[in-house]
Amino acid sequence: MKLLFNRVFNGADEMYRHAQEALTGTIGELGESAPVTMPNTAYFLANHLAYLGKKITTLGELRDCLSELKAWMPHGPRLEDAFKSGFGTVLAAEVIEACKYARSEKPYGDEYWGHLSDAEVRELGVPLVTGDIPGFVVIIGPAPSEAEGAELIKGYQSRGIFVFLIGGIIEQAKKMKINMGFPVRVVPVGPDIWAVAHIISLVNRAAMIFGAVQGGDQEGFDQYTFHRIRALVNAFEPVTDLVVACGGGAIAMGFPVITNDTRDMWPVPKSLIIQRNSKKFIETSLEARDIKIKLNNLDIPVAFSTAFEGEIIRKNDMQVDIDGSRLDCFEWVRTRAAAEVEDHAIKLIGSDIDAVDEGSRMGLGMVIEVAGKNMQGDFEPVFERKIHHILNCVEGVMHTGQRDLIRIRVSKTAFQAGFRAKHLGETLYARIKSEYETVVDKCQVTIYTNPEDLKELRAQANQVYETRDARLKSLTDENVEVFYNCILCQSFSPAHVCVVTPERLGLCGAVSWLDAKATNELDPNGPCQVVTKKRVVDENAGIWEDVNEAVNHASHGSLQQVTLYSIMRDPMTSCGCFECICGIEPFSNGVVIVNREHTGMTPLGMTFSEMASMTGGGVQTPGFMGHGKQFISSKKFMKAEGGPARIVWMPKALKDFVGTKLNKAAKELYGVENFTSMIADETITEEAETLVSFLGERGHPVLSLEPLLS
Repeated sequence: MKLLFNRVFNGADEMYRHAQEALTGTIGELGESAPVTMPNTAYFLANHLAYLGKKITTLGELRDCLSELKAWMPHGPRLEDAFKSGFGTVLAAEVIEACKYARSEKPYGDEYWGHLSDAEVRELGVPLVTGDIPGFVVIIGPAPSEAEGAELIKGYQSRGIFVFLIGGIIEQAKKMKINMGFPVRVVPVGPDIWAVAHIISLVNRAAMIFGAVQGGDQEGFDQYTFHRIRALVNAFEPVTDLVVACGGGAIAMGFPVITNDTRDMWPVPKSLIIQRNSKKFIETSLEARDIKIKLNNLDIPVAFSTAFEGEIIRKNDMQVDIDGSRLDCFEWVRTRAAAEVEDHAIKLIGSDIDAVDEGSRMGLGMVIEVAGKNMQGDFEPVFERKIHHILNCVEGVMHTGQRDLIRIRVSKTAFQAGFRAKHLGETLYARIKSEYETVVDKCQVTIYTNPEDLKELRAQANQVYETRDARLKSLTDENVEVFYNCILCQSFSPAHVCVVTPERLGLCGAVSWLDAKATNELDPNGPCQVVTKKRVVDENAGIWEDVNEAVNHASHGSLQQVTLYSIMRDPMTSCGCFECICGIEPFSNGVVIVNREHTGMTPLGMTFSEMASMTGGGVQTPGFMGHGKQFISSKKFMKAEGGPARIVWMPKALKDFVGTKLNKAAKELYGVENFTSMIADETITEEAETLVSFLGERGHPVLSLEPLLS
């Protein structure tokens, strides 16, 4: 064991020397006052912020931390000395990477990923809490062969595990034509071991964003990563001292290291595992981190995994384009009597996708008929929205839209593997029966491709959609008897509770009132519980005694009160995976809204990441609030402060997305026509002074409202 400790200490010392050389050279080139920053983050150098509590902004400040960093590399005989040296190694690695970013905004070009943005960290929130991403793996070094490396990556990917690659495994993946990138959850981080700093940065920012752990709270970070981040490391031989030192930090964070290298290595149960047969890495790794995988054994010729959700199929890679914008296409879930449904009947009426030329368009409609004694008509649109998620998990299939405005692309690779129209039906059948087993007893799928059938059935489906829409419009916060809470994100943000109402969906944008209702009825003891609203305190602001009691109970006493329609008074908490955040803009007396995808500046002088860092982690932050995109056009949005009339700025893409509904709401509330033309965006201004001038020119209604701040 002493020899293993020495390898940790040697690796830590070596990383420190590299860091010292990199920093000295960079200061010599750029000067001490040169800025140090990672792109699109509000957390500075996140590992230095986490472990040292330091907000590093210049090369000189980074140099001043070197002596403190060196103190994190003790050469003592205790296990905690090896662990602390592991953390010190990570800090030194971050110094090396920071020097690269001081020299260039994109030091890795397009070849490697490098730093992961705050938006990408937040994007992981929902799939992590739902289990769509069961965990992370960091694969270091080249596999024994290119084929084995590809098999390992695909094996993890098919299980939904998010894969980070460092070193020689990246070149092997390229040669084996593995599709890589954040959207498909296989990220080539960097060619050298010090790129591991970016992965630890992601983990530490998750603790700050979702867990509200404060910089400098070493124990808090250790507890969070150990209990809430399921990560592990696979290191191929030969494992250098540098890798061993980084492994010491990983183990201290609760991340087991699995290796096939037996040289000067001693196994430590559940922490350092020697697996000589590298083909058993996956099985050994998942067992070590206690990750349970529910395999999707579907009768289709390609893989099915949440890792393929972000797969983009471009025109040159496309076999067929099922295009609802040009042809008759639709997806329709219907509730039927049990006698009318033949379980697992998959029928194709019309030509298959191999009947059209490569790269051509075709029309296609799917009727999914379900029966069950507990099935309700309100569940039909919930199932339909789920189709998008289900089909996007099929390798080689890309799905967008819903109802009769869908688009499905099948790749040439999937087609050549044997994927056909019936496999869309097989996938939907299997997942609907699995995910909704408490209400679906029988399910059959009929796929139509004949133009005459499609035209007639699309018209019938549209009549049903219109009836449903009328029903949904009648669902307001006033005319339902109960709300629901959602505590799904408590696995990452222990104090956070969403209250979901007909007019306010969950802040992640993924849970509507009907979704929460369905979730509760499918699993009465699950994450969505009934919240009564009988004892009103202030209906205009959105305060009920029984809602407060439910929030207090669900947050384990962390929250005493929530005001559903206010940004100023006890606003609803945020976990960190919100689609948008709004914040007070004092000069205009309004609020700025920015969505997660927007990376530019706002009139507040802050980016999305900087605004978002002021909330999240289950805390209430008056004046700032995370929310879903659809809530912007709700009549309940900031109702206590005057409603959507407070909105003065948002990115153009977001304004275009919510424009139709927001304009309609403003017309009904204030009699204002084309309200979004009065809202500024980045093409008009990013400065507070010119924002106020623009609002005056357009006669924005915010100018006549009471001050938000007195």
